[in-house]
Amino acid sequence: MIEQVNHYFHRAADVLGISPTVREILLTPKRTIKVEIVTQSDDGKLMHHLGYRVQHNRSRGPMKGGLRYHPLVDEDHAAALAGLMTWKTAVVDVPFGGAKGGINCDPSKLSKTELSNITRAFVRELKEMIGPNIDIPAPDVNTNEEVMAWIMDEYANFYGHSPAVVTGKPVHLFGSEGRSEATGRGAIIVLEEWLKDEGKTLKDLKIAIQGFGNVGSFAARVAVESGAKVVAVGDHGGGVNCAEGLDVEALATWVRENGSVKGYPDADAMPSEEVLTWDVDVLIPAALDGVLTKENARDVRASVILEGANGPTNFDAAEIFEERGITVIPDILANAGGVTVSYFEWTQNIQQYRWDLEHVRQELTKTMQRSYRDVRRIADEKKIDLRTAAFVLAIDRVSTAALSRNVVKQSLSE
Repeated sequence: MIEQVNHYFHRAADVLGISPTVREILLTPKRTIKVEIVTQSDDGKLMHHLGYRVQHNRSRGPMKGGLRYHPLVDEDHAAALAGLMTWKTAVVDVPFGGAKGGINCDPSKLSKTELSNITRAFVRELKEMIGPNIDIPAPDVNTNEEVMAWIMDEYANFYGHSPAVVTGKPVHLFGSEGRSEATGRGAIIVLEEWLKDEGKTLKDLKIAIQGFGNVGSFAARVAVESGAKVVAVGDHGGGVNCAEGLDVEALATWVRENGSVKGYPDADAMPSEEVLTWDVDVLIPAALDGVLTKENARDVRASVILEGANGPTNFDAAEIFEERGITVIPDILANAGGVTVSYFEWTQNIQQYRWDLEHVRQELTKTMQRSYRDVRRIADEKKIDLRTAAFVLAIDRVSTAALSRNVVKQSLSE
C-alpha cells in the first residue's frame, strides 16, 4: 500500500513542482515505534504480539490516526496509513498531523479480558509517545469505543484524567455525539456536493456498498434518508441485493446479530465480490484497502466511486477509471468525516464542554462541504482529477506549515 500512497503523492508533487529533497522530507515518518507485548491468556499461557505506531508528521499539530487490530498489521502498512492521515487532516484543515498503528492480533480469537490486557500492555509501552498534545489514537479496523476507553483508563494511571488522549470513546466516557456516524455521514455529504455540480441529487440513485460495518451502514442510512436506494451490499461473509432497495435498518440489525449480511432473508443472495461490479450509479467501497484492481476495474459499472475505506483503489485501477470517465472521490476527502468529528471530540475534551448532536452535524456538514469545494476548485483550475487535487491541497498546506516553522529550510522548488 505504501507504493500506492507514494504514487499519488508524487503525482501531486509534480503539479506543485516540489524538489526531490523536500519530497523525501515530507514522505519520511518522524518516528516509527515497534514494541513487544507479552501477556497471559485466560488459561495461563503466554501470548506474544507486536505493536506498531508510525508518527508521520506534526507540522500542523499533534499527530492523529487509528489503531487497528489485525494479524497482518506491520510497519509498512502502518507507515502508508500514517502518511495518508497527514494528507487527510490537511484536506479538511483540522489542526492535526498523521499517525497510524496497531497490534498484530486477531480479536475474534481473544476474550475481552485478553484483549484488554493486550491493549493496556501496549499503552504502557507507548505512553511517553502519545498524549493530548503529542499523538491521539482513534478506532480503526477491529477496534471500537470500548478499546478506546481502555486506552484512556490505562493512560490515566500514569498521567491522571486525560480524556483527550484518544478519540472515538463512548459518549458516556467523554466521547462525542455523532462520532460513530461521522465517516459514513461525511462521505454522503461530499457525494451530495459532487452531485450538485452534476445537476443531480441522491433521489432514486442506486448505490452498492462493499462492507457494512460502521462506515458502510451509516453511509447507507444517510443516503436512504435523502431518497437513494441501496440495492446491493457485500461483506466478508457474502452479498445480498434487492432491486427495489434494501431495508438498511433491518439489514444493520441482521448484521449486528449474525456478523454478516449473509443469510439476510429479505433479499437475494449473491457472491460478495459482485457488489463491486453491480449495475448502480454509485459504488462505495467501505471495507479494506486494495479491492479495486486492474483485474476488475473494467467491469465496474458505477459512474462514481466514493471511497469510504482507506486505499480501496489501486493506482492502476484509478488510471482505468480515469480513462473510462468514472469519477473517484478519494479517501482523503470522502472518509475524512471521522477525523473531523474526532477533532470535535478532542476539542470538547480540551475545553471540558460538550456539544449536542445537532451542533456536531452542522459543523461536520460545513467542514465537508468546504473541503469538497477546496478540492474541486483546484481540480478545475489545474484540470486534474479529484484525488490529485486533494493531494495537491494537502501537500501545499503541510509544506507551507513546515516552511513557516523552519522545519524545511528551503523553498519547495529548490
